[in-house]
Amino acid sequence: MFHHVKDLQFNARVSKPDPRFATLLLEQFGGENGELAAAMQYFTQAFAAKMPYPDKYDMLMDIATEEFSHLEIVGATIQMLLKGINGDLKDAADQSEIMEVLNGKAAKETVIHNAIDNPQHYVLSAGGPRLTNSQGIPWCSSYIHSNGDLTVDLRSNIASESRAKLVYEHLMQFTDDPYVKDTLSFLMTREIAHFEMFQAALSTIQPNYPPGVLQSDPRFTNQYFNLSQGQSVRGPWNEGAMPITGKQWDYIEDPIAHVVSTEGLQTKDKAIEKELKETEKLNKELSSIKSHEITDAEPDGLAQWSSYI
Repeated sequence: MFHHVKDLQFNARVSKPDPRFATLLLEQFGGENGELAAAMQYFTQAFAAKMPYPDKYDMLMDIATEEFSHLEIVGATIQMLLKGINGDLKDAADQSEIMEVLNGKAAKETVIHNAIDNPQHYVLSAGGPRLTNSQGIPWCSSYIHSNGDLTVDLRSNIASESRAKLVYEHLMQFTDDPYVKDTLSFLMTREIAHFEMFQAALSTIQPNYPPGVLQSDPRFTNQYFNLSQGQSVRGPWNEGAMPITGKQWDYIEDPIAHVVSTEGLQTKDKAIEKELKETEKLNKELSSIKSHEITDAEPDGLAQWSSYI
């Protein structure tokens, strides 16, 4: 159940119209890394988390709802940046504020010329935000990552917040309006806060690696194939201990010779045979645990989402 409070979470303000920046800001309204995409991603992820992880369900719904409030902030800012366009285009071309935006030229041709930045603002929405990105491409549900495994979803969310943070950081370079910069700084900072929330939530789920249930095949887990010519570069990604499992990296200097000598990576030693059996055992144990984790949380008989206490 949602209850709309008409006051914005952050007091968004604009000192003067700026249709061109309004077009750029659409990226965070209906773009791939925008607020609507974030809100819908966390909202849809929450459904699968409700039974096995009710605490994470609560977190996802809270953050999704905050993202909707951020969408409102972005939309309101775009609307204010388009002041003077909304309404009758002929009148807008004669108003002093829009004349200032258009370098002081009042001719209708100038308005049409500037409309090239985003003709939707002038022709379709009459000065309001539309659910598109900065290039006019409509918002699409394919932007949403919701896989039903909370560890996978949380990692997707950490990446999403990272990308959104960068977009706000870049947007701040294209406006000189101090009020708009304040709004963008607030929104950017909340992306960092959400990053921390998702990271903290992921750390409470154990085990959370590898994603899903099945373990990796020990024959291929720690191999690093040198697949480029020239000087080989070594680092913690291909030498020493792996960062999570602690296994030692196996650096394959000559992948072709290695594949031939192992008959297409099919030969295996006794130590690997033992690891394969242990992996198969762990797969069965985790499969049972994960299955019961969900089924045990589901009520018998009538299913009811809310308790209305």
